[in-house]
Amino acid sequence: MIIAVMVLGAILSPRFLSPNNLINNVLVTSAVLGVVVVAESIILISGYFDLSLESIVGVAPMIAAWLIAPEIAGGIGIELNAYLAMGVGFALAAIVGLINGFLVAKLRLNAFIVTLAMLILLRGITMGVSGGQTLSGLPEPMLFLGSTKIFGISIQVWLFVLIFAVAWLFMRNHPTGRKLYAMGGNPAAAEASGINTLRLTMTVFLVGALIAAFAGFMMTARIAAATSSQGDGLIFTVFAAAVIGGISLNGGKGSMIGAFLGVVLLGIIENILTLSRVPSYWVQATYGVIILVALIFNHFTGAREHRRAV
Repeated sequence: MIIAVMVLGAILSPRFLSPNNLINNVLVTSAVLGVVVVAESIILISGYFDLSLESIVGVAPMIAAWLIAPEIAGGIGIELNAYLAMGVGFALAAIVGLINGFLVAKLRLNAFIVTLAMLILLRGITMGVSGGQTLSGLPEPMLFLGSTKIFGISIQVWLFVLIFAVAWLFMRNHPTGRKLYAMGGNPAAAEASGINTLRLTMTVFLVGALIAAFAGFMMTARIAAATSSQGDGLIFTVFAAAVIGGISLNGGKGSMIGAFLGVVLLGIIENILTLSRVPSYWVQATYGVIILVALIFNHFTGAREHRRAV
């Protein structure tokens, strides 16, 4: 699919295959999405899902910027040290992840409702502390991930690839990664085999929230500002990339390589539509069609594998 779409892109626009476009427009703009997809894919494989990740992408850097910025620029006025403020942002994300994990694993509440409520709560906090403003003029520590290049390529691309590689190796080879697959495939059997599903579930939501916060700081660094709408609607694209990559919404199936390729495919498609000057609302419609096609394809593929196994 990636090869076919790239051929189509080359036909539609002569600029598509240029190294500058592929690196700076496809990979760099896909980096934040890719990092959040890593977090969501791990949670999905574990048998759950987390809608609040998109709000964590917005609230963590916004809280940090709010603590740093002077009062005249929309901040709280204490002008906290940048590293300490970023630490507060990560701490908030960790608390959110632990609350989500506790409510889902310990109290057995529905993950959809819990994380949807958290999404709404965090979005309200982001709007409340910012007053609907964009906080700019951020210090260098918060801009480092957006301005640094390695071998002429943005550090965000390297981080995008590195985080996926680490996640793939962990889920494939580490005992805990295999436990996550087992828990997602059959939680009752996993618990009966001695896996501490309560602790593992809370850890998954915690790690997912921290990864999403890191993605939020990447986005803030790239645009050199913390916006009140940062991350809004991102979760739909995250699910699209995961589903396209073969991550099962029922848990226990999928690979990080597939999720990585799903992110790349979506990035290429969005870039082609942008170069073709297709209005943004049609881009969202395209994502919806892609999700439906991927779900139908995965359904028939799974049914065929089941028949072969029988």
